[in-house]
Order: sequence, then structure tokens, then C-alpha cells
Amino acid sequence: MMRPMKLAGSELMFGEGSLEYIRNIPERRIFIVIGGKSMEKNGVLDRVFNLFKENGADVCVFKGVEPDPSFRTVMKGAEKMKEFQPDLIVGLGGGSVMDAAKTMWAYYENPEWTTLADVLSKAKLPNMCEKARYLCIPTTSGTASEVSRSIVITDDEKGLKHGYGNMAMMPNIAICDPAVTLSLPAKTTAETGMDALTHALEALVSNRANYLSDILASAAVKDIIHYLPLACADGSDMEAREHMMNASMTAGMAFTNVSLGIVHSLAQTLGGYFHASHGLLDAIILPYIIRYNSQREYANKKYKAMAAACRSDDLAVLVEELNAKLGIPKTLQEVILDETKYLELVDEMAEASKNDGCTKTNPVIPEVDGFAGLLKLCYYGK
Repeated sequence: MMRPMKLAGSELMFGEGSLEYIRNIPERRIFIVIGGKSMEKNGVLDRVFNLFKENGADVCVFKGVEPDPSFRTVMKGAEKMKEFQPDLIVGLGGGSVMDAAKTMWAYYENPEWTTLADVLSKAKLPNMCEKARYLCIPTTSGTASEVSRSIVITDDEKGLKHGYGNMAMMPNIAICDPAVTLSLPAKTTAETGMDALTHALEALVSNRANYLSDILASAAVKDIIHYLPLACADGSDMEAREHMMNASMTAGMAFTNVSLGIVHSLAQTLGGYFHASHGLLDAIILPYIIRYNSQREYANKKYKAMAAACRSDDLAVLVEELNAKLGIPKTLQEVILDETKYLELVDEMAEASKNDGCTKTNPVIPEVDGFAGLLKLCYYGK
């Protein structure tokens, strides 16, 4: 049975200049969460900060969210929120920042929570807007956390990633202005763009896919395949940047409703053990899983239709060609150099991948030994 769908929060703004929507936001105590120094260096933080100040708001900035946000960082941010008492929380950055800020919001709203298990174990969260609303301003075109119910947080003990999703954690406001991505390096543009492509293609063949998610996912795939190389070749190409931002958002609307597949199960597991870029792992793994999933008739049919829409005979080959154009390696061996450690961990990683929440919506669901085989296939390429 189809599940109820939610495409975004109460306010969704996109397109060049949409950052100006901040002037219409009524809240007056603003807590902005950022990562490293890039938002300060490229002027995006100043732009957002000043728009809120011009609106008469008090603004507090929390810095230091790492690429794989830890629970320690989440709790540090939540404690700062309790001190400042914001009525609007802003995640300004890529997926790690938006996920961290989203999780901080949950702990700010529920101050009795003290462990990561407190959020991971909740089948139904309490009301998330009793103290503050949540605004996402993505600065990459990839994760779509701005229209997603999901978070990925790293535990402090083992350094492993943990995913959780709940519609109560959908951001209230999303502002997707491509202008904030103009300074993004080509490598980051490529890797986050391939994350968005993976979102779209996994949503397309999810065993929960439906009429609406197919429309969203298909549109995103076509735009990403066309515009991602252009955005990487010329970072100042506003048309390419805008199409990528919109496609990432659209792919997010699809996957947050119908979930993902084992590309993400594998990439999230590998990222937890080896801390490689999530988008890079997605990109390498994706062609192998397209071929693997093609043994399921409905998935194969959708892949063929998508390839034809992109003027190709083979979707896996098309993705491999796109990877080559973007400078992305063909195998995990080129990214994870410690072969001995990798092989020692294969069985453990296979078990973790099997247990990942994305596995259950893949067209074909492998057993643990099947995951082990896929981990070796993606590592060696044969």
C-alpha cells in the first residue's frame, strides 16, 4: 500500500535570488549552523547573517560541523541552542551541516534526550516545532536534506554512521538559491551531483516507487546527466547551477517518500569505516548496482526507459561515461588503498549493509554473502 507523501515543509523557495525570502521570515532569534570556514570565505554567511539582521533579528552562529557530523557535535550545538533560545534554526551548508542542525533541533525540542539512541529509537517523534522552526539553505546540489525527513549522524564510540528518518523532521522552510553554489569546487560539485543522481535512480526503482515519485526522479536524472558536466566545467554557469540545485531538490522529494537502495546501504557503511566522500562512493558503486538490480524485471524496464530518454542504450554504461568525464575512479580500490584492511572488514561491512535501512526498498535484496560479493566486485571491478 502506498504511504502518505510529503514533498517539503510549509515553505519552499528555489531559483536565483530566492535567498531574499529571508526578509519575509517573522522569527527574531536566529541560530545559524555552519561547517568550516568556507561559508565565511565565500561571503555566503555574511549575506545570510545580514539579511536576518536587516530584518531586526538577533543572530547566533554555531561553527564547526565536521564532514561526518558526530553526536558530540550535535549535543554541543543543542546545548548552545538551549542557552540562546532560538525560534528559528538555520542549517547553512551541505548535507552534513543540514543533518547536524536538524538533529540539534530535535534535541533542543526534547531536552531530556542525552544519547544518540534517544532519536534513533523513536518510531514517532514529539512535536518538533514547539520551540523553533527549522530552515535549510543548501550550499551544494546533492544531499537534498532541505526536503528530506532523514539524518545521518556518526556515533562517538566506533565512528560508524547511523541513519534515521521521520516526517516530523522535515525542515519547515527550504531556500534553494543556486547563487550560493557558485564558488563550489569542481570536485565537490561532481561528487555531490553524483549523490543526487544516485538518489534519483534509487528512488526510481525503489520497491515503494509510485506515479509521482517516478515523475520527480525521472526529471532529476535527465537534468543531472545533462547539467552536471557543465557545472563542473564552468562553476560560474548559473543556468547549470540552477538546474543542478533544482534537480537535487526534486530527487530529494522522490527519495524521502519512497526511500533508496543498496548503493546507499553500501556507501553509508563504507563511509563509516573508511571516511571517504559519500558522493564519491555513490558514484563508484552506482553502475555495479544498476547491473545487479537489472535482474529484477521492473527495474530493468525502468533503467532501459531512462537510458533511452537520455539517448543511450545502457544506463550503467552511461553512468560510467559520466563518471569518467567527471574524473571519478572506476573502482573502490582507487579510493580505499588499504586492501588488507578492506578484505578483513568485508564480512563485517556486509552485515552492516544488510542491516541498513535503505536495503529493504532495493529491487533485489541480497543476503549477507551477497553483500560481501558486491563489496568485492565494487573494489576490484570484476
